[in-house]
Amino acid sequence: MLEEKVAAAKSIDSLLKNVIASGAFKLKYRITVNPPARTDQELETPDILVELAGPDSDLLLERGGEMLRSLETIAHESLRLHAEEHSRVAFDCRGYRAARQQELRMAADVAAEKVLRSGVPYSFAPMSSRERRMIHLVFRDHESLTTQSEGEGGRRYVVLYPRDYKPAKRSRR
Repeated sequence: MLEEKVAAAKSIDSLLKNVIASGAFKLKYRITVNPPARTDQELETPDILVELAGPDSDLLLERGGEMLRSLETIAHESLRLHAEEHSRVAFDCRGYRAARQQELRMAADVAAEKVLRSGVPYSFAPMSSRERRMIHLVFRDHESLTTQSEGEGGRRYVVLYPRDYKPAKRSRR
């Protein structure tokens, strides 16, 4: 299995060399196979971590890390990873990934408080499949709350429900 990870890392290295050279980006990167978990707060540890840095880092992080996510998506596609395997390869720049995980955790805590207090489901804003997965992981073992993804394509989002939630029946007029 390690050989497969090393081969995938070499493929990512080749891809990034081409993208960085073609785009004339001022970026460097480090690819780590089997990186250690950075904190106990981390929701997932990938098999391969790609860390980018350099003068053009700001470009990667604009619009909520859109370009960083795009590079990650290109890598997933080039490796032919299925959606459920996307968490195996992660890209980061200047700690953005850890900060975003912390932000999602805080949003999950606020949502949990609201749902437990009101008994009303809470819908998160649309997010990427990886971020939806993180929200699902936060509540995986929660005794009083459960999650479900809803919506289509780029507008998929997570809804947080009380575990025994039953929607009110609509009256007909």
